[in-house]
Parts: sequence; C-alpha cells; structure tokens
Amino acid sequence: MNNIAVILDACPLLAGLPIEARGQLARSAQIQRFHAGDMIYPSASLLERLSIIADGQVRICSSNTAGREATLAILDAGAWFGDTVFCPGTPRVFGASAHSNCAVVDVQGEQLRDMMCRHPEAYPVALEQVSRRLWAVMSIIQDDVLRGTEARVARRLLFMAQMHNGNGESGTVKFRLTRELLANTMGMTRQGVHRVLKNIESKGLIESSYGRISVPDLERLGAYIEELD
Repeated sequence: MNNIAVILDACPLLAGLPIEARGQLARSAQIQRFHAGDMIYPSASLLERLSIIADGQVRICSSNTAGREATLAILDAGAWFGDTVFCPGTPRVFGASAHSNCAVVDVQGEQLRDMMCRHPEAYPVALEQVSRRLWAVMSIIQDDVLRGTEARVARRLLFMAQMHNGNGESGTVKFRLTRELLANTMGMTRQGVHRVLKNIESKGLIESSYGRISVPDLERLGAYIEELD
C-alpha cells in the first residue's frame, strides 16, 4: 500500500486532496499488471475508474471495424488516464492498451467522487487538469483541419509533452517516442516525420535522440505552432 500511496501523492489530478484523503484512496486502490500488447480497456467501455501508470507505458488508442488502430498518445509512468471517471455512465472515446509491460493503479470512481465531495477544494485542481487536456485535444483537431504537416506534428509533440507535465511546471519535459510510432500516429511516413522533426529541432524547440523527445520550453513551442499558417 505504501507504494500505491506514493503514486497517488504524485498524481497531479489528485493534488488538491489532502494527504490523508489520498491515503484513504490508496488503501482501497488496486494495482494491475499487463504484458505488452494487452488491452487494458476498449473504446466505448463504461469503466468508472481513474488509472495511474506505476511502471511501463500505456497506449491511448482507437480502432475501426476493420481493425486499424489510431494512436493518440503514449503515456509513461506517472501519467493518469480515465477522464470520464467524473462522468459516470459516459462511454470512453479512446481505449487503452499496454505499450510495454506495465503496472497500473486503479482508483474506483465512486470512491474518488465521494472523496472529492468531502473535499470540494480539490475540484479546481482536477478541473484545471482536465481542461488542459480538452484544450490540447481541440487544438489537435483544429490543426488537422486547418494547418499543414509541421503544425500538426508540432502540436502532437506539444500535446504529449503536456500529458507528461501534469503539474504545469516550467522546464524541460522528456518522454519516450520513436519516429516510427509518431509516423503511425500522424498517418505519415517515417521519412516525412524525420524531415519535420529535423526542421523543428533546428529551431531549438525540441531535442530528439534514442527514441526520446525533449521539449525545453512548452510555451515557446506553443508560440511557434501559432505562427505556422
């Protein structure tokens, strides 16, 4: 339970709860382990739980009737998913699967909502976290419709950096992402992604090496995206 408590304490979505409240959630939380490729839950599922990655990577994705999969993001340890935990009965738009061997801590939705009601001061923190993600997703949709390839790739990198920077702190954000996976996510060729990444990197907006991306300044990358027409 001690390890689970540490994981919940580090989750930005729960930062508004007092430490004793997070401790109560930790006592009833469960940890699940998955092998690479295992489905954690499918899209349209009605699960009511908040999931926090304790170890490994989780792929947030969707698929069509032909079995083709589209990846939205790859999340590392410390990231959370399961936004509909605050909307019981709402289907999840995306599914989740284990990108690598991973462990996930699950907090049951009813218990979380009850704890938030007891500590309403926690809601503004949670609302800010969810709102950031909604803004990022809507920006991706806008770029896909209105902007060119470089803006789309840069926005996706910014979105993934924001997903790994839940506390909204300044400084470099690092996350794992191969060019092959980014190409698959964007519906592009690896060569096309390589050219775009090199151009963005030449401006000092990102650093790319060994399957990892570093974003030194999120605001600067965001400003660059807005300049692209």
